Amino acid sequence: MWNFSIARSLGLMVQTAPFIMLRIAVYFGMAVAYVVVTGTGAGIGWGIGGLGDEGFRTNCTFVGGLTGFVLTAGILYLMREYILYVVKAGHIAVLVELLDGRSLPDDKGQIEYGKEVVMSRFAQTSVLFAVDQLIKGVIGTITGLIQGVAAFLPIPGLQSLISLIRAFLRIAVGFIDEVMLGYTIRTRSSNPWQAAQTALVLYGQNTGTMLRNAAFLTIIVYALTIAVFILMLTPAAALVYWIPGGWSSGGLVAALIFAWAIKAVLIEPFAIACMMQVFFRTIEGQVPNPEWDAKLSQISSKFRTLKENAGMAT
Repeated sequence: MWNFSIARSLGLMVQTAPFIMLRIAVYFGMAVAYVVVTGTGAGIGWGIGGLGDEGFRTNCTFVGGLTGFVLTAGILYLMREYILYVVKAGHIAVLVELLDGRSLPDDKGQIEYGKEVVMSRFAQTSVLFAVDQLIKGVIGTITGLIQGVAAFLPIPGLQSLISLIRAFLRIAVGFIDEVMLGYTIRTRSSNPWQAAQTALVLYGQNTGTMLRNAAFLTIIVYALTIAVFILMLTPAAALVYWIPGGWSSGGLVAALIFAWAIKAVLIEPFAIACMMQVFFRTIEGQVPNPEWDAKLSQISSKFRTLKENAGMAT
């Protein structure tokens, strides 16, 4: 059915407890920021709304809360490169070491070590971010290629399922870009553009295996996420009870935010550990297929950009 060990991935979560704690601090800090700033905005709106009737106050409360939410989202968006560099990539670097059976140094902490490994592969956050964005684009192209093939299959009733297949595939490949980053770190290459290029070719020639495992994992991930969301509804509703004006959607929004935080803290690294197991095991002994390299060069401008940057970095 699948080519990963759930027990092994759970063990890796325990072994990388310092990064799990860092994720808790970062992502739950974000969740609290969303709730607090949104609540503050709603409170300000409620106060301003006192100048008018009840309908005016309700609208002001909503606009104030929405403004706080958007403001928080904008600030956190500006932090995305730092989060990718220190939190995500650092965690991936340590997971790669443990998956390959290498022991971590005793003279430094996991977070420091992970950051050093990432810095040795990607000198600047902007380089890592650019490589990650290009990888996402190429993965999207590969997924689109599969969708395109399915669309032309002469199977009755298949066309009505294409939109569902497309949505499922988008979810299934949502964390594969981080697996590709894991490969670039694993190779210890001084040219991250070239390593990413190789990773994508290997992914392309093993798409069937990767997507089959990603499909099983997606079901597990989203079943857990929905369960977390349901569990979060009651405490989230209690947390936003103090928002003036009885903002009825506040509990739902807070539950979604905290469910997202738990997914980012625990479920996503678990999924990445599972998919890295699959990818590293599948590509063992393989070499990049020139036909896939040529195919990706033809259909993806982002892959061509990776190749150009790889050539300039050589």
